[in-house]
Amino acid sequence: MTTRHVSNGLCSTVMILLVAGLAASSAALAQAHSHGGSAPAAHQHLDSHFGHNQYYLDHGHAVHGLPAGGYRVDRGGERYWYHGGHWYHRGGFGWAVDGAPFGAFVWFLPAYYTTVWYAGVPYYYANDTYYAWNDPMGEYEVVQPPPDIESAGTTQPPFGDTLYVYPKNGQSNEQQAKDRFECHQSAAGQSGYDPTKTGGGAAPDAAAEKRMNYLRAQAACLDARGYSVK
Repeated sequence: MTTRHVSNGLCSTVMILLVAGLAASSAALAQAHSHGGSAPAAHQHLDSHFGHNQYYLDHGHAVHGLPAGGYRVDRGGERYWYHGGHWYHRGGFGWAVDGAPFGAFVWFLPAYYTTVWYAGVPYYYANDTYYAWNDPMGEYEVVQPPPDIESAGTTQPPFGDTLYVYPKNGQSNEQQAKDRFECHQSAAGQSGYDPTKTGGGAAPDAAAEKRMNYLRAQAACLDARGYSVK
């Protein structure tokens, strides 16, 4: 019988290569599951409209299981699953990625959305889908945007409702978007003014004061999260 001996040096080399390979594999998997990675994973495409620059799954891509954290939306007799800006449609062979159905309502916007202003009205854009706040329903609605929004829309808010926010702690773009949205929600709840609604959702005689309270509350919230606000 022949016994094979491996030197300690060779063992160390093999272990280093194995660890490096596992680290590279883990990094690749992490990037594949990231919306903001530098390269798409399989079945993904880059949505660069309005500088959105996020990766999303291709329409028609079939999935074996629905992602946790979403919820069911019924529209026009069809069943959908909404999660992270993706819309999954139930068909004869299971679930597949699909376009958002016009007229559907959602409780919250995707984490990575871009606000597009058109004629003073905000639309919320993500994954080839536009959402607008529906005041009577108290939810966001999937809408057909104005036909010239690509050329006439802008990501710059109307003058007067602008806070200039600068990250002091190197926050990523994704973290900045999350903080801005959460501080907006907090400020709207405190002030009773929401700039995404017509007239701020406030009575005309109280709108100006509530708007200032909203801006102050939003600035305080962002300052507490490590931003310089002007």
